[in-house]
Amino acid sequence: MYEELKEEMIVNKVGGRFKLSTLIQKRVVQLSQGARPLIVTRETDRMSIALKEILDDRIFLDANNDVAFREYETHNDAPELDLDDL
Repeated sequence: MYEELKEEMIVNKVGGRFKLSTLIQKRVVQLSQGARPLIVTRETDRMSIALKEILDDRIFLDANNDVAFREYETHNDAPELDLDDL
C-alpha cells in the first residue's frame, strides 16, 4: 500500500508532500485513539487505512490544517426496506 506515496497523484491530491505527511500523521493519531475507518477494509495498518481514505477522497486538511471529512450523499437508487414486510 505504501507504493502510493511514490506517486505524484496522491501528493497533488492533497496539495504537496508536507500536507500529505501532516494529513497522514493526524489521521493515524485519530485512528489510534479509536476513530473508525471511513472505508470498508480488513486492513489493520493505520497508515494504509489513512492512505486509502485519502485516495477515496474521504479526508482532507481544512484551512486550519485539521483533518476534515467529506460528506457523501446517499444514493436514492437503493430500495427502501419496509420492516412491516418482515
